[in-house]
Amino acid sequence: MNEQLPSPIATFFSLSNGQEPLPLHPCFSADAVVVDERRTYIGHDAISAWLDEARRLYRFQAEPLEQQEQDGNVIVMARVSGTFPGSPAQLRYVFHLNGDRIDRLEID
Repeated sequence: MNEQLPSPIATFFSLSNGQEPLPLHPCFSADAVVVDERRTYIGHDAISAWLDEARRLYRFQAEPLEQQEQDGNVIVMARVSGTFPGSPAQLRYVFHLNGDRIDRLEID
């Protein structure tokens, strides 16, 4: 991807592609919300548990392909590959930023 991602989004992809659990406070606000596979996770502890479990189960890597801004959100299309049926898949990440933190992330 040629365009540079906003800092908290780049940090999110770096953390999600890593092998070791890392703190999410560099990119998520304290009361952030993540919606993935019709489940909602609120706050650092819940989001950390979600990300750690997803990495453990699917051993995935997400490669951002393109981004656009729409209605105050940053939408990133990413190629995600891992140990899940249908891999690789193209997923849409919708980020709502508040300053230098992610307030909300929806993945579909």
